Amino acid sequence: MEQTTEAFFHDFRQGLMAGAEANNSFQLSEFMDAVTNELIETGFIEGFEHCYFRPPRGMRVDGYWFNDEQESLDLFVSDFDCRAELASLTRTEVEATFKRVVNFFTASIDNMLYLDLEDTSPEYDLSRQIYDRRAGNLIRKINFFLISERGLSERLQTIEENNVCGIPATYQIWDISRLQRQRSSHGHKEVLDLNFHEILGRGLSCLSAHLGSDAHQSYLVVMPAEGLSDLYEKYGARLLEQNVRCFLQARSKVNKGIRSTILNEPDMFFAYNNGITATAQEVETEMTEKGQEIIRIKDLQIVNGGQTTASLFHTRRKDKASLKKIFVPMKLSVIDSEAGETIVPRISEYANTQNRVNAADFFSNHPFHIRMENFSRRIWAPPQQGAQRETLWFYERARGQYGDAQSKMTPAERRRFKAEKPKPQMFTKTDLAKFENVWDDHPRWVNLGAQKNFARYAGRIGKEWAKSPDSFNELYYKRMISRAIIFRKTERLVPKQPWYNGGYRANIVSYAIASINECCRRRRQSINHKMIWDTQSLSSALSDSLAIAAKFVNDDIIYPPQGISNISEWAKKEGCWLRIQGRMVDLERLLPDEFRDELVTVEDRIVEEKSAKKTQKIDDGIEAQKLIFKIPIEKWTLVLKEGTKKNMLSAKEIGILKVAEQIPNKIPSDKQCLVLVDVLQKAKLEGIFQ
Repeated sequence: MEQTTEAFFHDFRQGLMAGAEANNSFQLSEFMDAVTNELIETGFIEGFEHCYFRPPRGMRVDGYWFNDEQESLDLFVSDFDCRAELASLTRTEVEATFKRVVNFFTASIDNMLYLDLEDTSPEYDLSRQIYDRRAGNLIRKINFFLISERGLSERLQTIEENNVCGIPATYQIWDISRLQRQRSSHGHKEVLDLNFHEILGRGLSCLSAHLGSDAHQSYLVVMPAEGLSDLYEKYGARLLEQNVRCFLQARSKVNKGIRSTILNEPDMFFAYNNGITATAQEVETEMTEKGQEIIRIKDLQIVNGGQTTASLFHTRRKDKASLKKIFVPMKLSVIDSEAGETIVPRISEYANTQNRVNAADFFSNHPFHIRMENFSRRIWAPPQQGAQRETLWFYERARGQYGDAQSKMTPAERRRFKAEKPKPQMFTKTDLAKFENVWDDHPRWVNLGAQKNFARYAGRIGKEWAKSPDSFNELYYKRMISRAIIFRKTERLVPKQPWYNGGYRANIVSYAIASINECCRRRRQSINHKMIWDTQSLSSALSDSLAIAAKFVNDDIIYPPQGISNISEWAKKEGCWLRIQGRMVDLERLLPDEFRDELVTVEDRIVEEKSAKKTQKIDDGIEAQKLIFKIPIEKWTLVLKEGTKKNMLSAKEIGILKVAEQIPNKIPSDKQCLVLVDVLQKAKLEGIFQ
């Protein structure tokens, strides 16, 4: 039975209170994080920075994000008062709240508001950056977001777009009802419903490419480049399937070949370009004098061709190129929402096979994610100090898993679930990327936003998995959880410090942890992750050292070099980390002896990692054997026959397939079973069998 909005509100409120208590944070901060994380995951926004500014002058702002790719600014304002009961949000209140955040924006541009603000405060940085970017013509669009814990009045559906300070502005309201719809969509984002008569003034020319009533509907479509660019400008990442968003984050540069064709040979674009592959939930067509046309598409998702789409948009905007003569071939498949979760990623995977990049094919069903999910469901964490029972950390491999797991439980089952898998111990793919990149990559990536940081992590882990999948073992998982504990503890620790002024927490946290790691690295030592896992907490020496590192980092980053006015922008640059590293000797002197006494040597860590890899190899072999013995003999014969015909098998693989044909009279070894698993994957990609 579907949950009522009132019931959802009360559950959501309880979660906020529990999160605020666990993280030692304000409920407003938890509220904004909960909603904006949802928007980031679904592609509505790229990132979010907290910035609470509420002067007694009819202005207000609660957060922001500059999207450099689209030269846009997202400004957020909240409607949150820790209400105990669900209430209604009226048009008058909506307009008044939006007016306050608009006033902040206009005062920043017209009145140089930043001159009246404390120059180390987040609101100064935001106001100054708005002024500077506007002066440099780097804000071409502004999106105002109202995030409310109340339910929007049914009479108010939309707020009309307009211009603010000569800049096109949109207004979006995320109330509790809209959040409920998003959360209850089982991980799917709010769909786009595109009417092409309204968007283009006409339909899209197409040819049906399906036969029979049982086949998936599919179409070959001629898409005007202007229309595609307009859609990307308006909807951005919402238009792109998740893995394509990841691909674009990993490869953000405009394709030179596409740009050259647009500028120099626009008439040949259709001939030169491979076009785009897309999916939709529903398609509506009509017959006209010119032939069949698509007039409406519900939930258009580009699964291959994201770079083509982005290149058209950027070349049109930056080079002032005309797209009037350019048309893009599009292959469109209609996939209903039920089958979409499994079929759409496969279409994306196969469509991107010839232009593969690790980040692009790092799907939710990538073996790395599946292994981490399996670990999180079976490896019990030791009880925390004072607790009697072990718990599980819950890795949410696909969006919404944590909530979906509870949706059909009785109240008693739900209580047990939350006791065994407490909400503060749930983490997502983007959380995991944050926990890991501050240690093994570069802290600036964490400050570039969740999507860019995840793309970076995906690319790195994809390569490492291809080289050595057994490196991702139980030891890796436990170390990952210890890093999660460090990260979240530091997030709670920073706001408690007497020097903290309320801003740049994310920047301070990432650089503080990276600085502690750098101090260890220079001593050829490492944090004792095993001790953190065993206690599920940090020692007082490590907590004190993180607090010292946080102040050290804060004192450095609040003074960016001349020519850079914004602290959060400075934290995204290579130079920020280089400057901190240059002062690392000063930090080392501040750290207590007790901290150094707890460290382990790199040599000890390497011995432990080698042992864990051997164990994982054995486990992989056992799992591979289980899979291999489930496959019927006739399938091995088919793979051998068709694989040889397609010239896709090596001599070694052919020999091992001949062994597989003789199961159970001959038993493949562990290593041979691992090879057979890879052969099965290749056979599926080649379409030999599903």
